[in-house]
Amino acid sequence: MASQSLSDEALSAEEQEELLEEIERKRSLTGRAAILVAVVGILFSTYQVWLVARGPTFYLAVPFTDLQYTLTSLQQLQRDAIHVAFALVLAFLLFPTSTGDGRVARAGRGLVDGIRARLGAESAATRAVTRVSDVVGWAAMDRGRDRVTPVDVVLILLALMSPLYMLGQFDEVQSIRFAGLGSGDPLNEVYPVLEPVVSLFTAVGLPLDEISYAFIVGVIGILLVLEATRRTLGFFLMTLVAMFIVYARWGYLLPTDLTYLGALAIPELAWTSIVRDLWFTDQGVFGTPVQVSVRFIYVFVLFGAFLEMSGAGKWFIDLAYSLTGTRTGGPAKASVVASGFMGMLSGSSVANTVTTGAFTIPLMKRSGYSPEFSGAVESSVSSGGQLLPPVMGAAAFLIVEFTGTPFSEVIIAATLPAIAFFFGMWVMVHLEASRHGIGGLDRSELANLKEHFVQGWFYLLPLVLLLYFLIGLRLSIGRSGWLTIVAVVALIALIAAYNERTRLALLATVAVLTIGEFAANLFTGTGLAGLVTGAGDGAGSFGGAFEATIGSFGVIALVVSLLFLLADPDRESPLLDLDPAVDSAAQDVGERVGRPGLTTSTLGRFTTFVVKSMDSGARTATTVVIAVAAAGVIPGVIAVAGLGPNLAALIRAVSGDSYLLLLLLVGVSSVILGMGMPTTVMYIIIISMLGTTLQDFGLALLAAHLFVLYFGLMADVTPPVAIAAFAAAGVAKAEEFKTGVIAFLLSLNKILVPFAFVFSPGILLLRDGEILGTGDLLDLSYSIPEVVIPILGMFVGVYAMGVAIIGYYGGEVPNAHRLLFGLSSVMLMAPMLLLLLVQDVGRAVTGIWLVLDTLALDLGLRGAGVVLFAALLWLNRGSQEEGEAQSTGTGTATD
Repeated sequence: MASQSLSDEALSAEEQEELLEEIERKRSLTGRAAILVAVVGILFSTYQVWLVARGPTFYLAVPFTDLQYTLTSLQQLQRDAIHVAFALVLAFLLFPTSTGDGRVARAGRGLVDGIRARLGAESAATRAVTRVSDVVGWAAMDRGRDRVTPVDVVLILLALMSPLYMLGQFDEVQSIRFAGLGSGDPLNEVYPVLEPVVSLFTAVGLPLDEISYAFIVGVIGILLVLEATRRTLGFFLMTLVAMFIVYARWGYLLPTDLTYLGALAIPELAWTSIVRDLWFTDQGVFGTPVQVSVRFIYVFVLFGAFLEMSGAGKWFIDLAYSLTGTRTGGPAKASVVASGFMGMLSGSSVANTVTTGAFTIPLMKRSGYSPEFSGAVESSVSSGGQLLPPVMGAAAFLIVEFTGTPFSEVIIAATLPAIAFFFGMWVMVHLEASRHGIGGLDRSELANLKEHFVQGWFYLLPLVLLLYFLIGLRLSIGRSGWLTIVAVVALIALIAAYNERTRLALLATVAVLTIGEFAANLFTGTGLAGLVTGAGDGAGSFGGAFEATIGSFGVIALVVSLLFLLADPDRESPLLDLDPAVDSAAQDVGERVGRPGLTTSTLGRFTTFVVKSMDSGARTATTVVIAVAAAGVIPGVIAVAGLGPNLAALIRAVSGDSYLLLLLLVGVSSVILGMGMPTTVMYIIIISMLGTTLQDFGLALLAAHLFVLYFGLMADVTPPVAIAAFAAAGVAKAEEFKTGVIAFLLSLNKILVPFAFVFSPGILLLRDGEILGTGDLLDLSYSIPEVVIPILGMFVGVYAMGVAIIGYYGGEVPNAHRLLFGLSSVMLMAPMLLLLLVQDVGRAVTGIWLVLDTLALDLGLRGAGVVLFAALLWLNRGSQEEGEAQSTGTGTATD
């Protein structure tokens, strides 16, 4: 097949996994340890699926009856504690304590070597130190990243303390939230069986019988979150979170009369108060970020995993190449489309860069792009995928929770700026291709567009359903995510059961049962299952019956398809094209159990798809959960210490009440904090510290949050860290820093676009913080200057910035013209940026407050930007005509 020839260019699945493990510092486990990770991951996903599908009450239901036996009903704090505990266990299994390459390990080896050199290898001291070093290495170090150490086992057991305590002693947990940790029982009273252990510790001077067990649980829990943060996200974030905890304890020592810093002085807090507030309330570790993870983020991470394992990712990449592959710079344009789509689902710039880039980067290099430019394109669009509705990684759900904005309004507001960014990337890769005469791929190397679309159009259904659930039916985010997962599983089951022989019977059965479900809901108020148990209580409405049937359709299709698969597990399934990781896992399991055919049959492949998706979703979510748990400490400390008002006053003082300086402060802080951190962590920190101040300046709430998100994503391609760009350089075998610099330049629209919509909220389709209505659009005196002109200015400005960055427009653009193209871009997209700059400089120099931030001046500067841009295009027309003539002479590619 044509697509197969393209696949030959890509990195293998094993190479992708190795590169990701190297970047993310993950273990590569085999044998029982790998099975344990898979089991924990599947249990984690099962737990989360139950919460979104059935709620916090766990019960056993008797089939075909109304009888059910309640096992437990979890409170919010209990749900959150179990959620974090699962992530901690997986973090300690997947990420090593040390590989022996860190400073502490090197210092330890240096100490042993120094003693050996001074005292000799045979001395008693040398042997003792060497033995201790060997024991520590065995207990904690995992040099090959291929084994679970004894320290990991201990930490895993400690991670279970908190959920077990909260499940068994929740009445005490509720009381200590108000009465303090000192009111809690000691360990020997909570668990009398441990009385001998407590007595032993008391005998050696550690009076555990005088310390609240809740305090011990809280301290251990916070320390475990810090250690998991160090392993998964690095030393910097762990240190930052730890510094906030230390600040909560000793911040009262700051003198109140210090300039600026005096505003950070806080009341004195005891350790018991800090631990209680950070671990046993909803203001710390189990605060809003973790609650959002429990309710929204995990289910959408799981949805992304199911969609990826279904083969949708590979199909969409091939579709992007079929659409754009033959055009000028086709491989790079396909990367813009495919990586944006996959980045939207994955929510991880690095993971998307490696997995999608493994396919796109080699093709870009082969077509003529330099390795550095190829890696830069992939990392830029992969990080930008989190800007793209309707999923937007995990950030959109945090925005929903922090702003109280409906999810449908968030994705409506985010759409045009995201399209503008990707349009800018398209322009730049086209200009670079034109400069080097890079054509497209030969049509024979690509899949036939019509055939490819017919074979996989159904992969688009889950996204269509997601939008329908969210916007059409206005279901909750969690419910929409759950129903979409069901739809993906049902879809793959239907595809697995479908072939020429079974298609009529299969589709007819599904159709008949669906019609029956609708009729049952319409005439009896319950579905077919309810009729069996006698649950009907009267006729329902047409709309209600339709919505109920839509919700049940996935289950009907799934059950029918499974029955067909059980009837013939080895049936041929011509449309089933799962991700290679699924087939690899199925083959591995079959070999392990000694029955290869059991897992490589169609039924076996489908089962492996479900299990692998749940495992993959849990692994991906682990880092996100640890990140939001750690980040929750920061707003927790701010709330507990009452720092909010003082912090806002400090920020206003530092910015000198300058709107522009405040925005620059927020942008630079977002980039710096985002370096090497997940976007979610950066977002939580910045919004916790600066969000209130942004609103005080009159910035639209949703615009402020999207502004932070855009700048935070810029960190993934900003040297010297540029983690996504460096990952792309690894795939492209390119020079890392140069790749990072190019990626930064290609991503400059992530800086200008947010300034554009901050100054002109109409770009976000907002008016006074609300989504535009029909009346707003019909009010031409408002919609033309405040919506239409800013949107057009943004897109034209993105084009101008593309010319300025690439420096080519049919021919080389002089440096002076490049600077002017850049200036015209700013004038078109964010003229208020220049007006506020002049206003602030004028005030600083003359002491006079110039009022320049008016709509008239804004429109006038945009008009001047149009004139400048048109003049520059006219001045460079000769180069353009010459370039077109050369293209015609060589002439293969199309635009």
